Formats: sequence, C-alpha cells, structure tokens
Amino acid sequence: MKHLDNIRALLFGVAAGDALGVPVEFISREDLRKDPVTDMRGYGTHNQPPGTWSDDTSLTLCLAEALTQGFDLKAAGENFVKWCFAGYWSANGSIFDVGGTTYEAIYRLKKGTEPHLAGSNDEYSNGNGSLMRISPLVFFLLDSPPGERFEKTQLVSSITHRHIRSVIACFYYLEFARLILKGENIFDIYRNLQKEIPGFLITKGIDNTEISKFDRLLKMNIYELPEEDIYSSGYVVHTLEAAVWCLLTTGNFSDAVLKAVNLGEDTDSTGAVTGGLAGLLYGIDSIPKKWLRKIARYNDIEDLAVRLAKKLSE
Repeated sequence: MKHLDNIRALLFGVAAGDALGVPVEFISREDLRKDPVTDMRGYGTHNQPPGTWSDDTSLTLCLAEALTQGFDLKAAGENFVKWCFAGYWSANGSIFDVGGTTYEAIYRLKKGTEPHLAGSNDEYSNGNGSLMRISPLVFFLLDSPPGERFEKTQLVSSITHRHIRSVIACFYYLEFARLILKGENIFDIYRNLQKEIPGFLITKGIDNTEISKFDRLLKMNIYELPEEDIYSSGYVVHTLEAAVWCLLTTGNFSDAVLKAVNLGEDTDSTGAVTGGLAGLLYGIDSIPKKWLRKIARYNDIEDLAVRLAKKLSE
C-alpha cells in the first residue's frame, strides 16, 4: 500500500519522541545532564506510565484521522474538539497537557468559529501547538505546487495558530519532511530550503521582519552551533530550530530523539517534532522495538496508518 511504511514511521516517530519527553517535561537541561533520558521512562512530571504520549501526538492523530476522509478542515477541527472535551485520540482517556493558545482556539471551535479563523493571530500566540501536530499533512502535499502547499499549511496551522510566524514554521517543517520523502539528502534539503523559502515567502507578501525570525535556519549553518545556543522552550521558532539541529547533528532515530528530549524544558514537543522527521528519514524499523512495544494504543495507531494509506492510494 502506497506510503504505509512512511505513515507508520511518521506517526510512531512522533509518538515515541513525545512519550520519551512526557516524564521529564519542564525539567531543565542542567538537571537532565545529571540524569539523562536514555530509554522509555514512566511517571515523572505528569505521573503517566511508560509509553504515554501527550497532546502533541493526540492532535497529530486527530489530524491524521481527519485526513483519512481527505483534506477536510472542518473534520480536523471537530476532532480537536472531541479530543479536548471528550478524550478522543488521547493516550488513556484523560487530557493532562494542553497549551493555553490551543485550548482557547479549540474552545472557539466548539462555539462555532470557522476552523481557519479559530487560531489566534496575536504575535504572542506563537507557541509550538500547530507545529507539533502538522506532520501528517505532508502526505497530501507531496506533488502539489508550492502555492497550494503553503495555502493548505496555512489553513491547517490556523485552526489553532493563525499568526504568520507559526505558519512559516509549519511550512518549513513540511517542506523538509516532503523532501525527505522524495529521497533527498538532509544537508542538501537544508541548503535548498535556504535558497527557495525566503524568495517564495516574499512572493506571498510576507514581511521581511517575519522571515528574519528564521535567519538561523535560512542564513546560517545551524548544525554548527553548540548545544548551549539551541533553545528548547515552547516558542515555535525554538522548537523548529531544535528539531532540525537534532536531526542534522545525529545519525539515527534514537540519537536524534534522545538529543531532543535531553535539551530539557518542552521535552515532549521537541521530541515529537524531531521524531516526525527522524521517523521519515530513518524508517519504521529504526525505531527501537522496545519503545514501540510500550507506546500507548499501538494497535490503534497502526490501524490509523493503514486507513490513511488506503485513502492516499485511492
């Protein structure tokens, strides 16, 4: 079935990175240096059993579920509401971690706001809440022209995060993921995106001050920066930079996601965003079996991957 292994690699990559980060969320980098994450732990910050994933994976799976019916923004929004208020696509029926900006947007959805207008357009609402869940969209963008890829990315991001900075972060991430799926070398991808993305964004009328927020990715060799210059807060630019840095400074799935989690602070989101790219790059067989066996709702995620692959094969 077309794309099945890639979909499995993406979804389980996100879930594994997320679950590795859940027990140590909010713990500082300095404290993690003394007791680094090396395997799937449990309990800790949120007192959840090993393999429990958070809102990052839940919303990723909610989007993937909507995409099994095609590109349907309303379905995605409805799934987000069901997750937030009824535990749909949660790891264990309970919601233990939801960002403020995301919650406010989902509440607006519940009250009837159109999905593409539900997210905040405020500059200070640029957490990583749309970036952490955007990855399944890549399979619907593979052969689309750049304008359509950007438009769909903007619509899906805007369900919770409508500010252009969050949209650009999601667009960059999906472009990186798309080129991994096309089989390109990750350093070639990095350099090509530096050539292509700034000019494209200018054609969309985006202000240079917003594009410049991504200068460390678009003008520098971020992989040459030391760890102390990589930030792991919940700010969308920090999460994107950290994920790309982890991918470009490691050579396998485990090293990439463990490096991401051990950066500290927003460990589950940094792990999930890194895990999505690393899963696509290294494949489903690269994710340690002992981690996969612990991932909550493994069979349900497997079933979702099959259904999404079937839709893509139509």
